[in-house]
Amino acid sequence: MPLDQSADVGGLLALAVAGIGGAERPGQVTMARAVQHAIETGEHLAVQAGTGTGKSLAYLVPAARHAVTESGTVVVSTATIALQRQLIDRDLPRLAAAITPALGREPVFAILKGRRNYLCLQRLRGGPADDAEEALFDPGAVSAIGRQVQRLHDWAASTKTGDRDELVPGVGDQAWRQVSVSARECLGVQRCPFGTQCFAEQARDEAGKADIVVTNHALLAIDALEEFDIFPEHDVVIIDEAHDLVDRVTSVASDELSAAAVEAAARRCGRMIEEKAVARLRDAGAGAEHVLAGLPAGRMDVLDEALATALESVRDAAAGCAAEFRTTARNNEEEPDRLAARRSALAAIGEVGDAAERILGAFGAGIADRADVVWMDRPAAEESARPPTLRVAPLRVGGLLASRLFGRRTVVLTSATLALGGSFEPLAQQWGLGRSAGGPPQDPPDDPPQDSPGDPPDEPPGDSPGYAAVDSPGRAAEQHSLAWSGMDVGSPFDHPRSGILYIARHLPPPGRDGLAESYLDELAGLIEAAGGRTLGLFSSMRAARQAAAELHGRIGYPLLCQGEDQTSQLVSQFAADEATCLFGTLSLWQGVDVPGPSLQLVVIDRIPFPRPDDPLASARQRAVAAHGGNGFMSVAATQAALLLAQGSGRLLRTMTDRGVVAVLDPRLSTARYSGFLRASLPPFWTTTDPQVVRGALGRLSATAGSGDHPVDREVRVGEVT
Repeated sequence: MPLDQSADVGGLLALAVAGIGGAERPGQVTMARAVQHAIETGEHLAVQAGTGTGKSLAYLVPAARHAVTESGTVVVSTATIALQRQLIDRDLPRLAAAITPALGREPVFAILKGRRNYLCLQRLRGGPADDAEEALFDPGAVSAIGRQVQRLHDWAASTKTGDRDELVPGVGDQAWRQVSVSARECLGVQRCPFGTQCFAEQARDEAGKADIVVTNHALLAIDALEEFDIFPEHDVVIIDEAHDLVDRVTSVASDELSAAAVEAAARRCGRMIEEKAVARLRDAGAGAEHVLAGLPAGRMDVLDEALATALESVRDAAAGCAAEFRTTARNNEEEPDRLAARRSALAAIGEVGDAAERILGAFGAGIADRADVVWMDRPAAEESARPPTLRVAPLRVGGLLASRLFGRRTVVLTSATLALGGSFEPLAQQWGLGRSAGGPPQDPPDDPPQDSPGDPPDEPPGDSPGYAAVDSPGRAAEQHSLAWSGMDVGSPFDHPRSGILYIARHLPPPGRDGLAESYLDELAGLIEAAGGRTLGLFSSMRAARQAAAELHGRIGYPLLCQGEDQTSQLVSQFAADEATCLFGTLSLWQGVDVPGPSLQLVVIDRIPFPRPDDPLASARQRAVAAHGGNGFMSVAATQAALLLAQGSGRLLRTMTDRGVVAVLDPRLSTARYSGFLRASLPPFWTTTDPQVVRGALGRLSATAGSGDHPVDREVRVGEVT
């Protein structure tokens, strides 16, 4: 059936919305047309679309139309498993059914993840297993892993995809590593006896036939980093949850090295090569362990001579083992199990050797012009089983994204939180897009606060926000003439009438020694007024646990704290009981979707600036400042604004939700940079009066379970104050 020429994007969107029984929204229509325009012109697009806009359909409809009419492929990348599942299991099937008559054929879609996400039949049925290093001396842990591995064997007999995310409940990483392989360890289709049955290869084959391929930011980053293509040929990329892009790309582009990893690599070599080479690697690992034990935690700006010697020993010993493997290689003459063991060992020694080489090379240039940041990560007391680890990460990823992503394909980026301080420029600079034509002015910078561990370092901020320097040195972003535009399509929520932003201006600034008694009193009073129903978002796990411990005996409502159980289980308990409170840290700032009266109060303990000793954030601030920009605004304030926007977004999830976002940190009202931060938040009605907000919470609590919701009486939260 030929394409119905009358079915433009607006018409297709109407069909899709009708097909799912929804209602079309102006912001959704505006976004769909903007995405279509970007695809047609090649101009990159950043779209902020608030919760409830229906942004998934707004980008999937023009994506499907383009793929079908132009015989192309569109890659859709997300940050979370939840959104991937929503797209594959719900949105795309219903969309395809609704618009097929107008398009002339049914759009085909598939999901593609990294190889580690799929069950490996070779590893499952005889390949070498990973060492569970942390559990070697814990019989209970070994037994638990064994039970999980047995579950995986049972599941392998019935799964059709081998996709880890389909196993419910899931298993831990240690168990999963026993039945999966990395790309480095894979034997390849031709050599593997299970090549024709390989789940990862089947997923790649399905993706090659699809119009729309759904993936994740990590695999998108790998595709940009590697010289070979992971995805089928495509000309359009749509990045949902784009606020997470830089962090996910940074994570993929990072390496780590520990003495335990060196020892594990030597153990994998076993007796497959000369013992002398293996012994040299073991000795190098022991030397590294001795040196790492004496290094303090934190960023490293100077390469200590002893550390340099240890790293050189690891690098050279790993290279020697690899050379031994090449000398003894027999390729296709080897049995698959032996070949798999060799590939596993080569992958392990390659990882430690590459990490040692990269860390050694990270100190060559001047501090402000380095490409990488190195730091020593020492485990907290409760994580004592984790070994001291050297980590290395890229100082910036904008140049990579500009050249390997934006320079090659049309990209649409979308999220509910992209315009920080009223502008798309802060995030666009981090993506490597440079400045757009025009844009709203930024708030003047302020002297960075220095009164607590959650504040940024104390470099002077300069005279301007300085976003153009975010991707310096080299000004990689400015070297690319990448046309882009930003658009905020708004939200269907009436924020001023649905929610209050309460800033506890009367409290003292947050201190270094945990939550002050005045903060705990304020928090307890707010919870009592709300009748529970509180999501507490804290800038550290220490603060969350302190608040939970202090308030357990002071409030008359159930209180859950992250870490007491799996986070998903805690969120389910929180949603099921309206009186329950849930306290936690970072994953709750972005990962909670609880509509209705179970969540009517979101409390944020402090502005979530990166810690002054955060290695990566502090190095990025310093680099921006060294090139004439404002490191505080470009890095610390931008990160804080993004998290504040994400945390505040937990409050309103449906059109009938009402409630309060309470920020206990008075600096959101008093500091000069507060205007930038508040401009990043939803436009709630704002107050600093504690009596006003407690009265509003009391009225909401009184109507929450009665069916007499304030919206039914046409009483808005902002009006009852």
